[in-house]
Amino acid sequence: MQNSKRSLMKQVLNYFLQGLLIIVPITVTFVVLIKAVVWIDNIIPLSLPVKLPGLHEFELPGVGIVVLFLGITVLGYFGSVLVATPLFSFVGKMMEQTPLLKVIYTAVKDLVEAFVGEKKRFTQPVLVAVANDPKVERIGFVTGYDLAQIGIPDEKVAVYLPFSYGFNGQLIIIESKNIVKLNASGTDMMKFVISGGVTDMK
Repeated sequence: MQNSKRSLMKQVLNYFLQGLLIIVPITVTFVVLIKAVVWIDNIIPLSLPVKLPGLHEFELPGVGIVVLFLGITVLGYFGSVLVATPLFSFVGKMMEQTPLLKVIYTAVKDLVEAFVGEKKRFTQPVLVAVANDPKVERIGFVTGYDLAQIGIPDEKVAVYLPFSYGFNGQLIIIESKNIVKLNASGTDMMKFVISGGVTDMK
């Protein structure tokens, strides 16, 4: 009788844990998505009045997102087609020459270009030994092969080591002979690292 109760409790606990595995990822994803939509929509607080039969008039959110998306798309079009125009050139050069703004502007610009620009970074995952006894290795991404312009010898490369469960990380400079290139896509390896290694790599 006692074993039967324990078996029943264990089965109920397993069902509960299985339910968590199903509901938690879906709930967290929707919460993050909703908060992101609300935050973006509040940048341009516009809404569309909607009147349905038998219901009071209410405001339909999301117009701000559409306006923001269209605005950024149009700006991107002119920026790519008319990139050599004096306006874009002047603004860019002004930001890059202003002491305080230069640090913020160039850092954000380079980070965005690393993900969505023509010269994408984080595409070459590598294995880096961070300790020898015992041997401990970390997954990183080569972000720079030529570091001579900042006085670093040619045999060294810049490697970015992302942290798990976050989008921050650590930059290290290491000799190229101490890294091993991984035969995997940068996107898959980034997900693998951020998830703490629990993402299925199939």
